[in-house]
Amino acid sequence: MLEIKNITKRYDDKTILNNISLNIEENDFVSILGPSGCGKTTLLKILLGIETSCEGELLLNKKNIIHTKPNERQFSIAFQNYALFPHLNAMENIRYGIKNQKQPIGEEELNNIIQMMDLKEHINKPISSLSGGQKQRVSLARALAIKPKVLLLDEPISALDGMVKEKVKNLIMASAKKLGITIVMVTHDPEEALTMGNKVLILNGGHIEQFDTPANIIKKPKSEFVEKFINNLLILKFNNIKEVLDAE
Repeated sequence: MLEIKNITKRYDDKTILNNISLNIEENDFVSILGPSGCGKTTLLKILLGIETSCEGELLLNKKNIIHTKPNERQFSIAFQNYALFPHLNAMENIRYGIKNQKQPIGEEELNNIIQMMDLKEHINKPISSLSGGQKQRVSLARALAIKPKVLLLDEPISALDGMVKEKVKNLIMASAKKLGITIVMVTHDPEEALTMGNKVLILNGGHIEQFDTPANIIKKPKSEFVEKFINNLLILKFNNIKEVLDAE
């Protein structure tokens, strides 16, 4: 469905991404994980089309879209900082993304997304009155409303805490399953990466350390880096990671 072929990105003499290649299947939920500066956000921007690559191709259903404009790629994104318009209410923010769609979403579908994101009682409220969790749900609803083939998530729950974080996490996973869309998520949190997606891409220094299932990342690390990077999590987050292993 989505094929990333030999993507390389350099800034001056510094290589940020080095010959990145992988295949993402339809309905995959891929978590991109790695230390700060490993290239994960740059890769997400290249997928979205707001950053250019120096080399490589990006194939969506076998069509190269590497030079396609962002609004024509059938991708959408929800950012960590929400990127909402403060002068618009929740519904106006959600509708903003669908204004220029060739085949805009129907009202019934839109209402289903609003209900799915548990926003019905907040839909006419100004953005300034919403909590962080509510703002993120508006951001997700806006991204879903353009009916993307691929939904990109940039640290979608890292700014949230406790039960709010868990609620948004569960909503993301449920919407992916219900709507049947492909998701690519950037996160710095190994627990999020290993428990939300069915595939995990671990980057380090601009190259791929491992692209595998969560269980294989834990049980069969392909490098010393992966083993060390994941190891502390097994102690700190044992219960959630045990669920990953038990599900395999």
